[in-house]
Amino acid sequence: MSEEAGSQEGNGKVSRVIRIGTRKSQLARIQTDSVADKLKELYPDIHLEIVAMSTTGDKILDTALSKIGEKSLFTKELENALDRNEVDLVVHSLKDLPTALPPGFTIGAVLKRESPYDAVVLHPKNVGKTLDSLPENSVIGTSSLRRAAQLKKRFPHLEFKDIRGNLNTRLKKLDEKEDFAAIILAAAGLKRMGWENRISQILEPEDCMYAVGQGALAIEVRARDADILEMVSVLHDNDTVLRCIAERAFLKHLEGGCSVPVAVHTEVKDSQLYLTGAVYSLDGSDSLKETMQTSIAADNKNLEEVDERVQRVGVTAHKISGEVQDRAERLGVDLANLLLSKGAKEILTVARQLNDSR
Repeated sequence: MSEEAGSQEGNGKVSRVIRIGTRKSQLARIQTDSVADKLKELYPDIHLEIVAMSTTGDKILDTALSKIGEKSLFTKELENALDRNEVDLVVHSLKDLPTALPPGFTIGAVLKRESPYDAVVLHPKNVGKTLDSLPENSVIGTSSLRRAAQLKKRFPHLEFKDIRGNLNTRLKKLDEKEDFAAIILAAAGLKRMGWENRISQILEPEDCMYAVGQGALAIEVRARDADILEMVSVLHDNDTVLRCIAERAFLKHLEGGCSVPVAVHTEVKDSQLYLTGAVYSLDGSDSLKETMQTSIAADNKNLEEVDERVQRVGVTAHKISGEVQDRAERLGVDLANLLLSKGAKEILTVARQLNDSR
């Protein structure tokens, strides 16, 4: 807790102040406010202060994310504030968090996932069209190698160019210029901003699988802060946690990141967790894709004491069966090993080298 901050209320009772770190963008603030509202509802006695700051990823807007070569583009400054006790917890989009967190930090909650799919937002002059029906050589804006690799293969008549900036900036670039026929954005961000009406098309997994953790919000805390960890742990959504542990374990074992095209799709059905994972060359011409599954039914007779110090790919979820979390993590590793045995390392190495040389 930051200096055990407290504030005196009219009834003489001291109420705790919890500081929440966030990026400054409108979307980040909306996401953080939604978490703050949930915490306030659960713990009416706490006072929440939101501390907004800019990150490296927010400041470098003229370079593709995949070229900056920094693993914690949108998280480092926030984690520094957490480390200095200036904030008590940080709200992130889970897909921004590297699969290995700095020592001393953990993801204390993964909230129920919004749609993880990607969405097509068309230039106003193209309303009514789809990626299929856009004219030959139409330019599509995306800052993601993963999206570009999949869509180049699926829609060879289109061209893909980098577009950076927060959601507001990218939509402005689309609407006010003629540079792009459409841009690809995460559906979750558009929905949270209340801009669902801008979604022209949701990309199904056969067209474009999503990024690891996409659509889920994560709360990062200091691993030693047992009380804060306990407080936020009630926000965990079991299915989302297990899906994201499997996805993050898959990415970590592949040693993937922003600079290589890796995509996933997960589903929980009838106590089974299904994970589809894929790797791509930069132009999408070379790819490997496989699906595996595991049971996530907990054996209630064997509900072990979950060690709060145990993290799985950066996630601490002590209210969810450790055995089931282990199965989710193993699923990700096993699927990564299957793809590696079929040549995924070579595809990713070439993609990384090509990206570095561009």
